[in-house]
Order: sequence, then structure tokens, then C-alpha cells
Amino acid sequence: VWGKTASKIYGPRTGNDYQDNQLRFSLLCQAALKAPMVLNLNSNEYYSGPYGEDVVFIANDWHTALLPCYLKTMYKSKGIYKTAKVAFCIHNIAYQGRFAFSDFSLLNLPDQFKSSFDFMDGYVKPVKGRKINWMKAGVLESDRVLTVSPYYAQELVSNDANGVELDNIIRKTGITGIVNGMDVQEWNPSTDKYIDVKYDATT
Repeated sequence: VWGKTASKIYGPRTGNDYQDNQLRFSLLCQAALKAPMVLNLNSNEYYSGPYGEDVVFIANDWHTALLPCYLKTMYKSKGIYKTAKVAFCIHNIAYQGRFAFSDFSLLNLPDQFKSSFDFMDGYVKPVKGRKINWMKAGVLESDRVLTVSPYYAQELVSNDANGVELDNIIRKTGITGIVNGMDVQEWNPSTDKYIDVKYDATT
């Protein structure tokens, strides 16, 4: 997607975000929550139809940090997605989705979530002082917090600078680093017990 949009996913040019990004990413989160219930994501020879409620959502970075909040307020509170879980994955902690605190009212969330978003820092952008921090809320409201490697997980909790002011929160919630890729021994298609017809590079 990044290459197909000429790097214009987040704004008209690098370093210049679209003014309505909070709305855009709020809609992305709401659509992601709706998708397993309505899209034919489970089509195979035995079954065709929506995937259903028994899912784990993988939320990536601040752009999807509203997902666990909406899951709780829009679905779980109504008995939907009762067993669904959210794993929040941090790829780059420097980008956290910090906005004016007054913007919380735009998110369509009850006040009980304000403390998860509430954030103070010393930066003047986007405003000085009290802000909302989407990534902070994603970390606090998700079932698990992940990142891209065990080393990066250690780095994020090592100090305030490396954790970009979220190190204390991540230390409390815990974080698991998972290296990109797969275990080629466990998931070897020539020996995998879960594959009916085995294969390798020669077949």
C-alpha cells in the first residue's frame, strides 16, 4: 500500500499529516472490528461465510490503537465478541498518535477511557502540555503487547528515552518480542503434521 500511494497514507507529503487522520484511523478500527462478522474470510471447501466472533485482532501501532477500546464498548458490552482478544504490536514507538486532549471527544468513547489516553509531555506539538496518546491507550486496553524482536522489547523498557515516555507503562503491562518470520523446523511443510499433503522445494 505504501508504494502504491506514493507514500501518502498519512499525509500529502512526509512529515505533514492529514488533518482528519484521527477520523480515518477511527474508521479503520471500526471496519476491522466489523470485517470478521460480515466478510467472507473463511471460504474453503467445507464452509463459506463470515469468519465469526472467535478471533484475535492484531492491532499495529497507534493507527489501530482504538480497536481494543471499540471492541469493549461497541461489542463486548453487548455480548458480542465475548472471547475475542487483541494483541497490540509496536513497530516504531516514536510514532504514538499524540493529539490535543480536547480531541478525546471526537473518538466516540465513554469517559471511562480518558485515563488510558491521558498523557503529559514536554513537547509543544501538537499542543503543549496535556494530550491524548493513542498508543498509550492501545497498550493499556489490549490483552497482549508485542513488538518486532526480543531486543526491541528490552530496549523499549530500558529507559525513558528508548521507550519515548511509555517505558513505565510497557514495563507494567509487559511486552513480548517476536522476530519476524517463522520457525522453519516447526512449520516445515515437508514434515508439518497439520498439512494433509506434504511438499518441499522440489514438489
